[in-house]
Parts: sequence; C-alpha cells; structure tokens
Amino acid sequence: MAYTIRDFLHRSDVPFEWVQLTTDEEACSRAGVEHLHDPRLPVCVFQDGSRIEAPTVRQITERLGWFLSPSRAEYDLAIYGAGLAGLSAAVYASSDGLKTVLIERSAIGGQAGSSSRIENYLGFPGGISGAELAERAREQACRFGTEILVAREGVRGEFQPGRCVGYLADGTKIVSRAIICATGVEYAHLGLPKEEEYIGAGLYYGAGSSEASLTRTEHVYVVGGGNSAGQAVMHFAPFASRVSIVVRGDSLESSLSQYLVDRICASTNVEVLTRTEVAGLEGDSQLQAITLKDRNTGQERRVATHWLFVCIGGVPHTEWAPELRVMRDERGYLMTGPDLLRDGRQPPNWPLDRDPYYLETNVPGLFAVGDVRHGAVKRCASAVGEGAMAVAFVHRYLAEG
Repeated sequence: MAYTIRDFLHRSDVPFEWVQLTTDEEACSRAGVEHLHDPRLPVCVFQDGSRIEAPTVRQITERLGWFLSPSRAEYDLAIYGAGLAGLSAAVYASSDGLKTVLIERSAIGGQAGSSSRIENYLGFPGGISGAELAERAREQACRFGTEILVAREGVRGEFQPGRCVGYLADGTKIVSRAIICATGVEYAHLGLPKEEEYIGAGLYYGAGSSEASLTRTEHVYVVGGGNSAGQAVMHFAPFASRVSIVVRGDSLESSLSQYLVDRICASTNVEVLTRTEVAGLEGDSQLQAITLKDRNTGQERRVATHWLFVCIGGVPHTEWAPELRVMRDERGYLMTGPDLLRDGRQPPNWPLDRDPYYLETNVPGLFAVGDVRHGAVKRCASAVGEGAMAVAFVHRYLAEG
C-alpha cells in the first residue's frame, strides 16, 4: 500500500516527503507505532499535523478534499478513464458546452502519467513528464467545467435508447446521454511464482517515475522493448549505478523510437540484454535477485537486484464488456467503427439504420478511445486526437436524439 500511495501522490502532483523506516526504533520514534511490521503502517501525516494510519487512496483523496459526489442527476457525456485520451475528450466536450463528468479509478494521467519524460509530443521540444502533461490537461478540463471524480471505478452499466447508466464500485449511479470509454490498459504481469508477493517490494509495473531517486548506487532492471521501457531506462540512468533493459526480441530498433535507441546506446551505465527474459524472482519480504534466461541457449543466470520494473504488453480494462454484449477482439480490446463491419454488414443486433461511427462500439452512444480500443496507435498524440475526434461523433449521436 505504501508504494500505491507514493505513486498516487507523485502522479497527482502532490508535494510530499517520503520517509523510509528501516528499524523498529525508527518506527517508534518517527511514526509513533510499536515496530517496523506494525499493521498501522504506513502513516500519512498532513500539513496541519493530522495523521491517517494505513490509509487507502480513497481516504487520502477525502482528506485532500478531492473525493466528490456527482453534482448532477444527468450529464450529456460521461467519460471513464482520465488518461490523455479521456482528458482530451473532457477538454473538447466541456469547451463545446456539454455537461461532462470524468471518472478515474486511480490517478489522473493513466499510463502516460507514469512516463518520466515524453520527448516526441508535438509542441514540447524539451520534453515534458507525463504527470505534468496530465496535470495541465486536468486544469484545462476543469476550467471549461468538467466535473472530475477521482478514485472511483465503474463496474457495470445499462444502456437504453438515449440514456446510459453507469454504476461505480461504491454504488454511485452516473446517468448520461452518451459514454466515452478511455479506460486504457495496465501492464501485463510476468506470470512467475511469488510475483504478487514482490509487488511494491522491489517489483513494479510501469516506468517507476516516483522511485528513481531511491535507486542511487543500485543496479536497476527494466523489462520491455517499448517506448515506456526506454523512457524508464533514461529516467533511472542519472540515479542508478547501472541500468539493464531486458528485451525478448533481437534488438531495440524494431519497437523503440529512434531517439530513445540513440540515447540508450550513448549511455555509459546502460546495458541492453536482447533475446533475454526474466525467469524467476527471489527474496524474503523484499526482492533480492532475479533469474535471467537466454532465449537462444536456454541458459539461466542469477543476478542480484532490489529493483525490477516491468513495462511489457498491455491488458485492457474491459472486464465489464461481456455483460453488456460490447464486442471485443480476441485480446479484449473494444471493437469500433469499420472494424465492426463484416463484408459490409452491420454488427449483430445493431438497432440503427446508419453504420457505427468511427470510434463507436456496437452499442450506440458508447464510444472507445485510446489504448483500450482495437487498432489504436500507441502514441500520446494519437490518444489526444482520438479523444477530440470522439467528441465530434458524440455531438452527431446526441443530435439524432
């Protein structure tokens, strides 16, 4: 939970001091608990001196004044997911005058929000962190009137002609005339024994932007061959004594932007381990070593490390879709627009005379944008563009009325 809180605060741009407790004496003197494994840890102390023991992210958002209830009985548009695609949709929908609510299950910014530095986004030649880009978009959406509900997760929905009802995990009901699904993806797991035990205790999913300063003098391993993995490597390189990027393929060039390949190759403390995979994890309560396997020879070797960051693949957040009969591809991504047509025929049970709009699912009024959508281009600019484009189609749908 400590890792989850730290990541949430970092990505939400909340200033905080991280105090690592290493002994029972420190736990007593600094946190006011009995020992290092006290169930009351972690402790969050706020500026006014108040404290919460073993808090949840929701409790922290409540204490910060961020946990809000919907202010309207009905909205024109409900957007689920506050990554760049969802934030873009919120900005354009609200600026067009649509009554818009944006629901986010964790931290604003989605997967992009954990990127340490995005250098190929138009208009930012010096680069910008994912958290800062997301915070700017959040502020922009709020200025136009978007209502944002943080630490809220949609779990099921109902669709009626001209009316969509979404139910959040805490029982809150969101009624809207249209929905944009921008729930994105989460990094895939390695599928190794004891993997769950090390999450937040040496094993992390994502770029680890909040952990970089803690890796001084350490050997860090990053798993993955995409841009998020490359950005993580370059973020850790100034802090860690050595950074190894573990790639299943033959090279970085096939999956990484060239500017990142050039940076990695020019870094003296970065090594690239191609045709390699992580085959095992070791440690007591903390990760202490990993096993690397050569995919050519099958040979394995054990290396000591307390830091492993996994940036591989993606699992879309679409577990709710089957109940609503929303069509997905074989990997769980939402099908939209032309991809729903088969030999020019509309999808089964499609109730309208027109074909689905480009970003519309097989349920009229339900649109999908960003990484959750089948065929999406995995780039920040594409996500932002899809969010804006979806709003144009929402206007068309609402006009059909």
